[in-house]
Amino acid sequence: MLPGLFRRSRRALATAVVLPLAGALAVAVVAATPAAAVPTGFVDTVAIGGLSSPTAAAFAPDGRVFVAEKSGLVKVFDSLADPTATVFADLRTATQDFWDRGLLGLAVDPAFPARPYVYVSYTLDAVPGGTAPRWGDTCPTPPGATDQGCVVTGRVSRLTMGPDGTAVSEKPLVTGWCQQFPSHSVGALAFGPDGALYAGGGDGASFNFADYGQVGNPCADPPSPAGTNLAPPNAEGGALRSQSPRRPAGEPVLLNGTLLRIDPDTGDGLPGNPFASSSDANARRVIAYGARNQFRFGFRPGTSELWAGDVGWNTWEEINRVTDAGDAVAENFGWPCFEGSARQAGYDGANLDRCESLYAAGGQTAPFYAYNHNAKVVAGDPCPTGGSSISGIAFESGSNYPAAYAGSLFFADSSRGCVWAMQTLNGQPSPSRLVPFVTGANTPVQVLTGPGGDLFYVALGSGELRRVSYPGGTNRPPVAVATATPSSGPAPLAVRFDGTGSTDPDAGDTLSYAWDLDADGAYDDSATPNPTWTYTGAAAVDAGLRVTDSHGATATTTVRVTVGNPAGLDPVPVIDTPAASLTWSVGQTVSFSGRAIDAQDGELPASALSWRLAIRHCAANGTCHTHNVQDFPGVAAGSFVAPDHEYPSYLQLTLTATDSTGRTGSKTVDLQPKTVTLNFTSSPNQALLTVGGTQQRTPFSRTVIAGSTNSLSADSPQNLPPLNLKYAFTSWAHGGARTQNVVAPATGATYQAKYRLCWLLQPC
Repeated sequence: MLPGLFRRSRRALATAVVLPLAGALAVAVVAATPAAAVPTGFVDTVAIGGLSSPTAAAFAPDGRVFVAEKSGLVKVFDSLADPTATVFADLRTATQDFWDRGLLGLAVDPAFPARPYVYVSYTLDAVPGGTAPRWGDTCPTPPGATDQGCVVTGRVSRLTMGPDGTAVSEKPLVTGWCQQFPSHSVGALAFGPDGALYAGGGDGASFNFADYGQVGNPCADPPSPAGTNLAPPNAEGGALRSQSPRRPAGEPVLLNGTLLRIDPDTGDGLPGNPFASSSDANARRVIAYGARNQFRFGFRPGTSELWAGDVGWNTWEEINRVTDAGDAVAENFGWPCFEGSARQAGYDGANLDRCESLYAAGGQTAPFYAYNHNAKVVAGDPCPTGGSSISGIAFESGSNYPAAYAGSLFFADSSRGCVWAMQTLNGQPSPSRLVPFVTGANTPVQVLTGPGGDLFYVALGSGELRRVSYPGGTNRPPVAVATATPSSGPAPLAVRFDGTGSTDPDAGDTLSYAWDLDADGAYDDSATPNPTWTYTGAAAVDAGLRVTDSHGATATTTVRVTVGNPAGLDPVPVIDTPAASLTWSVGQTVSFSGRAIDAQDGELPASALSWRLAIRHCAANGTCHTHNVQDFPGVAAGSFVAPDHEYPSYLQLTLTATDSTGRTGSKTVDLQPKTVTLNFTSSPNQALLTVGGTQQRTPFSRTVIAGSTNSLSADSPQNLPPLNLKYAFTSWAHGGARTQNVVAPATGATYQAKYRLCWLLQPC
């Protein structure tokens, strides 16, 4: 048996798994999430709701729907019409659910259920060679999530379904992806047309500075052992792990930033792979590399083309194409030496051997398409700019969508909350034919095609799998209408419900009914159009009706029933500390405490409280997106260490209280950072310096968070205006190497780079 794996009945799942989720589902609050905007004629509806931080979904050939949740749960639904999940597998003990880490990839064997296998990709809570759990769903300080980092690995496993429809064993196929920092973990899984399993993962490096292994080097990257900081020019760590297939013979090839083509039964690299003859098992798996975070990818139907979305750093999001996933060519997409089609300034400025040799060799395989963080994907679209995270790749195939969408490439951006369609030109997706498809989505982290060829997307923020259908084609969804008589009265209260007012716009369609009369989130209380239900205790209940037409389209509605004289009020949480006036520095310990009062239950116990710490990362134009960092369930007080993040950003601490009826209330406090100004100068003036990932001529200033770590490089040699003479770096006024990390002090600082003129007797 798989350690930690277990089965639960459907009724037990609704009680034991759904209810403790902070704010995800409350018994008496079942209003649907507002639909995102879609083109005229399309409809965006909830296919499966009530999920907790869903990250991926997969449709099985027999109609079952599998959903991965970030915590490590895999749930299964018998079909899209099944409102209640069974826990297929519980990998929470082995999975580190922290920041951007967790259970992130999911695939079902194409021959399922004859081959009863489900494949998962998750952050393994273990150091290289170690066992889980190492850290739990947190990262203590020390070592600090964005300081020395909590080192973990990644894993791709095959889960075997037993006779009762749940997983009975786990077979690890690949373990690797050493990750120091809390983002750019493992990613997508997909089967190719050749029957091979394809996997991807990120670089596991810092997102705050140009990381080449200078902070402890815990993954033991060359040329030094673990624990020894690396330095240019020969450093091979940090983000440079994505270039490990180019390492000299005898040095290990890593999985970070690569695409893998493996045997789904063994995890071995397949014959025909670019490095199939290598003695290195990891190298034999690799078909492409040089990515920062290949979070999602997919195959273009009818081809061997693999299209991958690569999450960028400061400037560019990429869509990369492997033209033949089964050939002997290993595409190198260039990260970290390149971002988009241009050199990445932070790594270029460090004069790293691994990047310099790539520049000399002619560069990378350029992205098929890239878009800038500060630019619209489609002129005039309502999607915000300033921040981006490409988070979904899928192709139209076999839908009833209008002809203009035939063969389109759909891609999502979780930060912008949008999905676009890249329509085809001469049979090929064309960047000249981009149109917005879904706007205002709640953190879309995967797009995929499903029943009827419709596009589905996983909305992490709302806990839903959503479906975009085209009722103007073969079928339009019904309209659900429910009434309750009487709708209020003393307990016990017998209520007759009526759903016969529901209609379907398509002639000849018949409707079936499913009621959630006890408001537990499961539509399993009655299948008749006119049920009766007796309520025995004072409560305000939102009873739900789901109607389904004969083609499988659904609609839901609720009707309020008030029994007796219930409080009818959500609990009121109070955050006592910290005050909103608190400002923080990186590494500062921040204590929190709170309580909640409920009109019916009185003061709630600590077990009814849950806290969530998040980072709101903002752009210069004021648009922000959220990174959930850590949850603190069942406590009235605690503390956290303020993490490092680029500015502008701030912390958001939310307290959620849940009363005995399942009603919830939340209170949020925004905590702004202490900021300082770093000034950069040079002697002589106008030198190019690189701070973080951005290059600029002196003098200039940067606003950063006090205590933050910032990478700093003085480009050398370089030609300086106005005479365009060549100069070489000699020293920093504060000391240290030409390329270094500096920690922002509490009161700001000035950093001056000194240069000398290159001439005949003192060449550069």
